[in-house]
Amino acid sequence: MSDRPLQIVSFAPLPEPVRKALGGSFDVRDAEGGSAALAALPPCDLVLLDGRLEEEALAAAAAVAVDTAVAVVVPELDAETVVRWIDRQHVEEVLAPSDLLVPTLALRLQAAIERKRTEREARKAFATDLETGLPHQQQLIEHMSQLLALREREPAPMAVLALRVEGLASTQARLGREAANVLRRKIAVRLRAGVRASDVVASIGDDSFAVLLGSILSPADGERVGAKLLKSLLDPFKVAGQDLAVAVALGIGQFPQDGAQPEVLLRRAVSGAAATPAQGRSGYANFGENAAPGAANDE
Repeated sequence: MSDRPLQIVSFAPLPEPVRKALGGSFDVRDAEGGSAALAALPPCDLVLLDGRLEEEALAAAAAVAVDTAVAVVVPELDAETVVRWIDRQHVEEVLAPSDLLVPTLALRLQAAIERKRTEREARKAFATDLETGLPHQQQLIEHMSQLLALREREPAPMAVLALRVEGLASTQARLGREAANVLRRKIAVRLRAGVRASDVVASIGDDSFAVLLGSILSPADGERVGAKLLKSLLDPFKVAGQDLAVAVALGIGQFPQDGAQPEVLLRRAVSGAAATPAQGRSGYANFGENAAPGAANDE
């Protein structure tokens, strides 16, 4: 860990003696606005929840537990409560009110933050597509789960786009595996350039990408962004000294009308891309790639 104070955002009341006992190792900030504040949660190392607000704390834990250590203060501490919070809600530390007054509190919070950091690094190592640097599908699902947990209290539309790309198989056959990998990386760069920093671009297969639009005003926004991304991929890519064109099919899963579970929304988008004829690459696609929408292009 670095020497900077560890950042804690507290949704639970912390008496002044507790704050003083934590000393200079922690910078404690009170959250304002209840769980609604999670939508604009500043970067922090640990979120401390008030377990007395059961429903609100559960939603909060689900929303932040992917990337941030979570501790919860519960009214009564017993084995069943600990198991429920740690195993089911992915909370690092469950505290009784009396634990806040124990000198070892700082060590327990530091250990919780370190466990989350180790878990996050391990997950990142296995959750990234090494060819493109994009997160894999499971990481995308986790991001969607976070946002959907927030949507339970503050409903707002969101969309996930799936883009099925034709042309990677023929590129590999003609120019080799490395050329196909370069083409995938260039596709990833264009997709990331076409969305906001807060949106998530993911690799969901050798020939498929997904884009999570976490904040849109209406379903039409998802369709507009999807059309823009599709168009951006239709310009040729320069690979191995050649201009290569791809064809792209787009599918969209919209929250809330298409579902409220991440897997359901992604499946809706992927199914739409599989059933839609790809656009672009006129006169270039080989028969095998066009004949069966939804089939893997690189196998």
